[in-house]
Amino acid sequence: MSEHINVIGGGLAGCEAAWQIARRGIKVRLFDMKPRTFSPAHSNTDLCELVCSNSLKGAGLDNACGLLKEEMRRMDSLVISCADRTRVPAGGALAVDRDAFAALVTESLRGAPNIEIISQTVEALPSGVTVIATGPLTYGGMNDVITALTGGEGLHFYDAAAPVIAADSINTEKTYLAARYDKGTPDYINCPMDREEYDDFWEALVSAQRTPIHENIDVPNVFEGCMPVEIMAARGRDTLRFGPLKPKGLRDPRTGLTPWAVLQLRRDNTAGTLYNMVGFQTNLKFGEQKRVFSMIPGLENADFVRYGVMHRNTYIDSPRLLNPDYSLRSRPEVFFAGQITGVEGYVESAASGLLAGINAAARLTGREPLVLPPTTCAGALTAYISDPEVRNFQPMNANFGIIQHEILKIRNKKERYERISANALEALANCTKNI
Repeated sequence: MSEHINVIGGGLAGCEAAWQIARRGIKVRLFDMKPRTFSPAHSNTDLCELVCSNSLKGAGLDNACGLLKEEMRRMDSLVISCADRTRVPAGGALAVDRDAFAALVTESLRGAPNIEIISQTVEALPSGVTVIATGPLTYGGMNDVITALTGGEGLHFYDAAAPVIAADSINTEKTYLAARYDKGTPDYINCPMDREEYDDFWEALVSAQRTPIHENIDVPNVFEGCMPVEIMAARGRDTLRFGPLKPKGLRDPRTGLTPWAVLQLRRDNTAGTLYNMVGFQTNLKFGEQKRVFSMIPGLENADFVRYGVMHRNTYIDSPRLLNPDYSLRSRPEVFFAGQITGVEGYVESAASGLLAGINAAARLTGREPLVLPPTTCAGALTAYISDPEVRNFQPMNANFGIIQHEILKIRNKKERYERISANALEALANCTKNI
């Protein structure tokens, strides 16, 4: 057995896995293809690049992803620590300056003992304990390696990113600052639409031209949690009004009324010079994005510094392949982590990397693996993706529905979720005392 552990992939999961291994006194060889090679979705030379949104979702303990982040904080997560240090105002969510975040993670790993960062593509499986965290855009030699390890083609779905707009191009005379239900500080720019404006926008959106994905594919297999806005709109005229354009809780302070529909813009960097169109992942052609999205009040002269894009994401059939410690059943010295395992979301990916890293270190040193109970959020995600009884496997976000808990007769949803979170953190403390 080698004296080091290989980690392949420098995204959220790979960086977190490398950090967890190294802090246990074990040498890590962290492979990442950047900056020599870039996927179609990447552009930053740093590790841990956030490709889609800059939001790590809800921060409070009445939110399942907020609970997951707190569990990770208590297990010394590098990703969450760096996110906390590079956060930007986002109401009740944890959002980050994506460039500062990636730079801080990279700096932390480069300065850590026991970590060697190797910039190259990996075409064959290295010997020894290895964590594969190559992400959903894996291709080339590693794609062949994974296909051989898993006995066939991986599953896949299509993922999309939202456009980013220059702040100084937003017409503030037609927008207002507010957080939904006044929760947190009013950090979102809100673009209100009346019924006529919304109907005109919807008509233009559903008839706009999309970028071709693949031959003979019109409406691809999309992940429900990150659905292109044009596909969502095609499900019905009012679908967006109950989704990303939901106006509830966003009363316009200038009129005292709730608009028919509202687009929210969230700060994308610390300086506040860039804003992300919340929930507007899209696969429209770039010219169509400019034409259609400029119909939204306040965005008539919007400068789109980055248009939305769609890409194919691949994940393995984890319920048939993985143990609860993220190791491969057929090759227990090989671990998988990140979106390729079927956990969906930035925080979820990093959480899987944290646990895969801890357990890879345990494998090398002969210790018992850490398998968190399903009463925790991280443990519930692990249980879901490694449960052989799961059929028709689809990517899974953190949510309270998968967390095992006692029946609580608490009518207030916020209070009920906070109680589940408190119980989860107590369970976490009981099983992580010696990690």
